[in-house]
Amino acid sequence: MTFPVIDAHQHVWDPTRAEYDWLTPDAAPIDGVMTFADVAPELRAAGVDFTVQVQSADNPEDTQLMRESAAAHAEVAGIVGYAPLEDPERTERTLASWEGDPLMVGVRTLIHNQPDPDWLLRPEVDASLGLLEERGLPFDVVAVLPRHVEIIPLVAARHPRLRMVIDHLAKPPIGVSDGAEWGRLMSAAADNENVYAKVSGLYSATDDGSAWTTDLIRPFVDRALEMFGPQRLMYGGDWPISVLSGGYTRVWNGLRPLFDALDPDARERVLGRTAAEFYRLDAGRLGLGG
Repeated sequence: MTFPVIDAHQHVWDPTRAEYDWLTPDAAPIDGVMTFADVAPELRAAGVDFTVQVQSADNPEDTQLMRESAAAHAEVAGIVGYAPLEDPERTERTLASWEGDPLMVGVRTLIHNQPDPDWLLRPEVDASLGLLEERGLPFDVVAVLPRHVEIIPLVAARHPRLRMVIDHLAKPPIGVSDGAEWGRLMSAAADNENVYAKVSGLYSATDDGSAWTTDLIRPFVDRALEMFGPQRLMYGGDWPISVLSGGYTRVWNGLRPLFDALDPDARERVLGRTAAEFYRLDAGRLGLGG
């Protein structure tokens, strides 16, 4: 059978039930309740079978919303939840509360909202990352600044068994520069075999985030393939953030020519198998047997 297509980066949120400091009226029309049902028709039209829902706020209420979404929609194959990494004891309790739930497949915090770009290197945060490493839970890295990427090899050296994935290819300078510095930093991160990356959120780095094209994105995806290989890259649609840059269907149609240019094995990996292996998604949930 054909391996299912998995969108490894999708969000849901509800500002009436969880606090989203970054979700201001400037983010209209996505500054209200956004549910899986809202994007489901576009997922089906694109041929996407499953998604991984990813943390959107640094609070447990956001994680609970995703767990409810997964309970209501079998297409949600995994959840990357929030853990308070600045407090190892609370992190331990959070991870313990997830035990026995195969849908809880990873952890993310909004490190790019921290004033300190070296936040992941703080002793208390480092201790929490050690807890993830012990439990075999991967960590999504929201790398926005060059320093965020620069410290990934440092974290990898401290925690050689911790799987990490760099969200959105660390926001390359699409439409701004050739990305030489981005490529240097990402190459150093990719030298660590447990570091992966998501082909997601690839919008224009200019003032107009929707001013992107397949041709503008292509060099960065090609470079990522050189650095990580398809076995460490995974597709993500980044809905509903993608609504602000053309919408889910435009993102899918913009990336599809790049995926279709891959050989069948590489395409299968980027469009599903890598995500399934990285997040250790439940085979039964994916319809692949026990």
